[in-house]
Amino acid sequence: MNAGSSERLVVDTLTRYLALCDVPVRTEGELGDLFTEDAVWEGGGSEYTEKFGRTEGREAIVEMLSAYLPPAPHFLTNVHLLFPGVVYVKGITARGSWKMQQLSRYESGAAEVMVAKLDVTFRIGPDRPRISAFRTERLFSAPLTGE
Repeated sequence: MNAGSSERLVVDTLTRYLALCDVPVRTEGELGDLFTEDAVWEGGGSEYTEKFGRTEGREAIVEMLSAYLPPAPHFLTNVHLLFPGVVYVKGITARGSWKMQQLSRYESGAAEVMVAKLDVTFRIGPDRPRISAFRTERLFSAPLTGE
């Protein structure tokens, strides 16, 4: 794989991850395949460090994320929009940073718009890049009103 194709595949992996976290779109089982066995998922900044903490290992990450996804009663609808970012590839490791917007309507009926910074490290394997470290930090949020 050359650096250009690795960068594209890294973005494809992150985009697929965010799509699998959208509601109502979700494919069971595929979420875990996007992470390495020893992956780390963590919240950063004062708000997300407290809310999400640090989760280690593929199975634990999928279990944590599943608490927010159907059939768990959390989101009625949820969509992630990924903005262009930067990706650096060095050997079998790639690191990237992106801004992401999330629009959510919760089971409670409340709705919000949120922007976060994503810092993600990938391990590039023979079949695809997998997330080995995922860090999200909330930068902005505001309630949405109206229908």
